[in-house]
Amino acid sequence: MERIIGKYTSNQEGPLLFVTAGVHGNEPSGVKALEKVFAELEKAKPNIKGTLVGVAGNKLALEKDQRFIEEDLNRTWKEESIINQKKDTHEQREMHEIIKVLESYPETDFTKRYFLDCHTTSSASLPYVSVQVVNDNDEWAHRFPTYIVRGFSDIVYGAIDHYLSRTGLTGFTFEAGQHTDKRSVENHEGMIWLALKEACGLELEKLTCYPDCVDNFAKKNAPDQKTFEIIHRYGLENDDEFKMQPGYENFQKIEKGELLAVKNAEEVKSEWDAYIFMPLYQSQGNDGFFVIQEV
Repeated sequence: MERIIGKYTSNQEGPLLFVTAGVHGNEPSGVKALEKVFAELEKAKPNIKGTLVGVAGNKLALEKDQRFIEEDLNRTWKEESIINQKKDTHEQREMHEIIKVLESYPETDFTKRYFLDCHTTSSASLPYVSVQVVNDNDEWAHRFPTYIVRGFSDIVYGAIDHYLSRTGLTGFTFEAGQHTDKRSVENHEGMIWLALKEACGLELEKLTCYPDCVDNFAKKNAPDQKTFEIIHRYGLENDDEFKMQPGYENFQKIEKGELLAVKNAEEVKSEWDAYIFMPLYQSQGNDGFFVIQEV
């Protein structure tokens, strides 16, 4: 797999839209969507301002269809590891390769730099934006028609969107749905087209796939916009035995006293009347679940 999935420009001054996909190797939906987007761009040849670049995340994990090789690539983007050029693990080496790609598109070459990081979830989920409230990220996120969750990168340090934000880019992570749901590819594709419209002035009507490639997400799959904030993370240690109760979906209401999971043979009950977020239904990961509330 090539690091750069594609690049498109009309050689006009404008922004950079830097799209990453497959940061987790068991989440290929964003890669598939980018391949569809670049194929359509080469076919329709629409004018855009600036440049779109699509980048593959954890290449080896994508090839093996597993979340990561040695450690979670979406937890490696810590300042110390980057400043000290740490390359002890496979994921740290992949991280530095992605940074090298971004550095080849410096801030001075563009009117603004945007990012979009494409993910999916282990549990069934409506599509949503995960945004860190720094720079103008939150304002930018509210241009898009779906649920918005604030604060993930403030609780879980080392995510790629945290790094891109502190580097000065404006953007967010987009979770398109469950890993194997075919609608996840539709949602990633639709979000990329809308980001191109908002960032680079793409006229969607110029696309041969329009309106389906946009409306499948924006009008069919996306919920009406609401904003949530994370109020709790239930974290796990590497040797914990953890099992969610079956059937939980993102944004499902939970009540105080409700049995959510079992950890090391002990019951984990809700302390909140709120909503469950990112319940863990996969073998790898150190986030048991999150709790969110609407704001």
